[in-house]
Formats: sequence, C-alpha cells, structure tokens
Amino acid sequence: MKKILGIGNALVDILVEVHDESLLKKFGLKKGGMEMINVDLKNEIHREIHGLKQTVVSGGSTSNTIYGLAQLGAPTGYIGKIGEDDMGCFFQKDMEKAGVATHLLHSEIDTGIATTFITKDGERTFATYLGAAATQTPDDLHERIFSLYDIIHVEGYLIFNKDLILSICKLAKKCGLQISMDMASYNLVEVMHPLVEELLRDYVDIIFANEEEAFAFTGKKEHEALEILSTYCSVSVVKLGAHGSLARVNGETTVIPAAKAQCKDSTGAGDIYAAGFLYGLINDYTVADAGALASKLSARCIETIGARIMQSNAVCGMRYEV
Repeated sequence: MKKILGIGNALVDILVEVHDESLLKKFGLKKGGMEMINVDLKNEIHREIHGLKQTVVSGGSTSNTIYGLAQLGAPTGYIGKIGEDDMGCFFQKDMEKAGVATHLLHSEIDTGIATTFITKDGERTFATYLGAAATQTPDDLHERIFSLYDIIHVEGYLIFNKDLILSICKLAKKCGLQISMDMASYNLVEVMHPLVEELLRDYVDIIFANEEEAFAFTGKKEHEALEILSTYCSVSVVKLGAHGSLARVNGETTVIPAAKAQCKDSTGAGDIYAAGFLYGLINDYTVADAGALASKLSARCIETIGARIMQSNAVCGMRYEV
C-alpha cells in the first residue's frame, strides 16, 4: 500500500457551539470562512468564550486527513511545527495514538490554536492563531523524510507562506511523490488566486475543492468548475455538500451521491472526505467506490462535534466495504 505524508499547520482545535452569530460579528469573522488572527485577538476571543462549552481536539486540515487515513489502516506520516507546551504535547500524543508517524518540529512560540465557532446550522467559522506553525520554513524540510512516502497531502492554508509551499512542492517532485492538495477556504483562494493557479498548473496532481472554493478559483459552478480544474490536475474533486460530489479522474467524470446524515457540525468533513477518497485511490478502488467511502466518512463526521470519528464508529468496518 502506498504511504501518504501530510504537511500542514499543526493546530489544536477549540470547538465552541454558539446560539447565534453575535460573536462572529463582534470579532469581524465572516461566517463559513477562515481568518488569521494574532495572539492578542486569540486571547480576547478566549476570554469571551471562557464560560461556553468547549471541545478540544488535535486539528489542522492536513492532520485531520492524515488522522482519518491512519484510522482506516493506511501507512501515514505527518510534518508540522508545535510549541514546547501542553497543547503541543497533546497534539503529538493524539496523532501518535492514531498510528501516525510524526515528524514534528518544535518552536519556542506557543502551539497554534484554531478557535472554531459552530452555529446552529452546523456551519463552522475559524479564527486561526498559527503560533508555532507560522515559524515553519523551507529549512525544516528534509529529503530523507519525503523519500519514505509516495504521496504528500498539503493543505491550502499553507499558501499564506509562499516560500514554504513552493519548497514543499519542489522537493516532493524531486523525490517522485504525487501531490494532493485541499483548497481549504474560498476566501483564501480569492486572495491568493495567482499562487493557487501556479501550484495547480506546475505541481498538484490531486485537487479537492468544495463548491465555494471551486467557484472562487474558476468563476464556474459544479460540472463546469470541475472541467476547468481537470485541465490542471489528473484527479479533481468538487464537493457539493448535501448534493454529493463530482470527481474527474483521467478525463472521466463520476457523480458521487451524498450519504445521508444529520448535520451537527461540518468541521473537518472535507478533510475526512479527502481521507476516504485517498484511501480508495491507494487501494485501487474504482472512482465510484472511493467516492462512496469518502461520502460515508464525511457523513459520519458531520454527525459529531469535531473532525474525529472514533474507532467505535463504523470507520473500521468501512475499510473495504463501500
């Protein structure tokens, strides 16, 4: 089985359920989007949510995908940067418990935290303090680690660090890895469109985008957006939420139905979808079967708070049954 390496922002997710959008407006957060914040705003937000119920899990888009792949039984590794603090220790132990080989770097800066506001409709809005993750540089990349793997999965959030993401892609190609990328956020795609296009054109083999991200990049919806993405990448996926997803692999389009679910929290659903789809690819599933597994996993994900599906859930039973 092919080995998959992930690299991204090693964060701890603090998930907060809110009754309305008043806190989003107070802190200038666009519903459904992701905003980078500094340490002062992070501390202000945490003072404000102190009395609210919180769920704490290891997070970051790529780590969610790699964690999901590890639960499915895929050989995985993860590169990220954490602080020498309790949150960093928590992150490392959580990933290793899932069976992920961690290649973690350490910083004197605090571990990054993504505060996630979950509204009643299940939508999530991120206020992300990168912390130690922001100190990751091209000098932290090592060919000996990359050479252990066959595929590298990269989160779009790394696009904010142009030198880093370009160095990752160049080293991956040097080592013969396929590159998989999740677009991560529609507002990121809007702001960084030229760099996103450069990455897709020159490096990325497998691209995952939800309908908002696909529209932000192409200006088109659904099938038309997929068609444009497929001119860049041999494997292109557009996720349509409750309407399922579309995948175009080597010139052939597959319509993938959504699995039924009661949405409680959409945090990480796209990340877990990517885990299922990549698992199908490395096990030579048909595109329809890879998509079916991805849909089942993401459906189970949105029925819980956070981007984790426990071993007691049906995940393990879906390893080979789609």
